Amino acid sequence: MKNFFTRKKPLLVAATAALALSLSACGGSGGGGTASSGTDEAPYKVADNVTLTGSPTYDAIKSSGKVRIGVKQDQPGLGFKDAATGEYTGFDIEIAKWMAASLGMSKDKIEFKPIPSANRESAITNGDIDYYVGTYSITDKRKQLIDFAGPYFVTGQGLLVKKDNSSINSEKDLTGKNVCSATGSTPIQNIKANFPNTKTTEFDTYSQCVEALKSGQVDAVTTDQAILLGYAAQEPDSLKVVGQPFTTEKYGVGLKKGDTALRQFMNKTFTDGNSVWQKIYDQTLGQSGTKVEQPKVENY
Repeated sequence: MKNFFTRKKPLLVAATAALALSLSACGGSGGGGTASSGTDEAPYKVADNVTLTGSPTYDAIKSSGKVRIGVKQDQPGLGFKDAATGEYTGFDIEIAKWMAASLGMSKDKIEFKPIPSANRESAITNGDIDYYVGTYSITDKRKQLIDFAGPYFVTGQGLLVKKDNSSINSEKDLTGKNVCSATGSTPIQNIKANFPNTKTTEFDTYSQCVEALKSGQVDAVTTDQAILLGYAAQEPDSLKVVGQPFTTEKYGVGLKKGDTALRQFMNKTFTDGNSVWQKIYDQTLGQSGTKVEQPKVENY
């Protein structure tokens, strides 16, 4: 699986699907959030005898016998749904499975629910999902509505343009350009606030922005660089990522406000499971050749 981010789409999908199949039988940490490693193909396993009191979310999960996880489905390498098989693959998907496994939930008890960026807080608050794992940047505004476990990954905002575009090489070249991102996302808010001479276009998903870029409707797509690398990898002859990240984005697991017990449980799982995290990264985003260390969790 070398050069994960330089393969064309069929090979990329095949690789991520193969990864998902190799990990699907495995789970996570033991009771209290202590992670246990499995084999190289199965870095986490389903916990037995989970001890977690005081969490209404966990009580609901145990009562229903399933866990509903909000995810993205159009982000190659992070959260991607194969149209043919219905299989979800990517780094975020494996993080979501790991957290489910730490709660004693195996793959067959997981219900993935694709949620657009603009609807994430309401989906958590209304109880439509139990938690959310999908390039979910931790911000002060969002912390007023929900809680976060993590961060489990740190990246930054970047730019995706057409391969033959020579006029945009960094965020300094956006004056007069039309930039696209997902409605409600941190990147589009950043462009509006800090790049007043830049036009913006918004869609529900980043994949719609990419299609608008390819058709010439917009000049660039902006979101976290990790996401953009996945899109560029699908069509390396047509698309490219330019410049360096110009923000810092911390990805967290979105939880219902006030569920301190679950937040602490997941944070302990992350803290105790460094080797598990590293194996998940190495087998997904790490195939790009970029080395990244697990960030330290913070007390949100």
